[in-house]
Amino acid sequence: MAAFVRGIEGEGPARDDPAAARHASVTARDAVLPDGCMDLLWTRGRLLVAGPDTRPHIPDGVPGGWAGVRFYPGTAPAYLGVPADELRDRRVELTELWPAAEVRRLTARIDAAADPVAALEELALRRAAGAEPPDPLLREVVAALDAGRPVAETADRLGLGARRLHRRSLAAFGYGPKTLARVLRLQRALALARDGVPFAETALRAGFADQAHLARDVRELAGAPLGELVGQR
Repeated sequence: MAAFVRGIEGEGPARDDPAAARHASVTARDAVLPDGCMDLLWTRGRLLVAGPDTRPHIPDGVPGGWAGVRFYPGTAPAYLGVPADELRDRRVELTELWPAAEVRRLTARIDAAADPVAALEELALRRAAGAEPPDPLLREVVAALDAGRPVAETADRLGLGARRLHRRSLAAFGYGPKTLARVLRLQRALALARDGVPFAETALRAGFADQAHLARDVRELAGAPLGELVGQR
């Protein structure tokens, strides 16, 4: 399962925020930001898939909240049986991807569980055990781009070529390698800024040309200034 899933958790502001049901307004820090991942989500009576994002997503507040399984970038298509680019910037009912009768049965089982989060995790573990393992080359793509390596260098080093890397990235990640690199760089910058690193240093360490470049990319991908996202002025 570790080859598929980066984290299994009760859903909080990082993906779909149950607190949104208790507040009339949603701040920038409540938005779901692009992170290269896809999620399997549960709320009572429903199972959904969150596709890869290229823009901020404002979650719907639901009375019972959400639980979710988050897939490491590039692994969800093998698990779900659908190319990632078909789900880009979408939230879809699992019945659109799997047989409706099976989804109803699984949803009812999780609804009835004393611990729905644990039941969702068990579902993911069982399904992953029977799925084709993800291509290990995809993890190398993520590792290279997350380390700040250029796309062309990554393609050459992995022996793919630019066009082949682009095609495989669309199916695995939902977008091309240049967009994936921008998304991963955004997440590096957010992590640094949230740890209190000054924005100018954050820009340098995350791989931006300068702080102005950081500000432009954050606003384009996250829809808000970095200070608003991390609660700083």
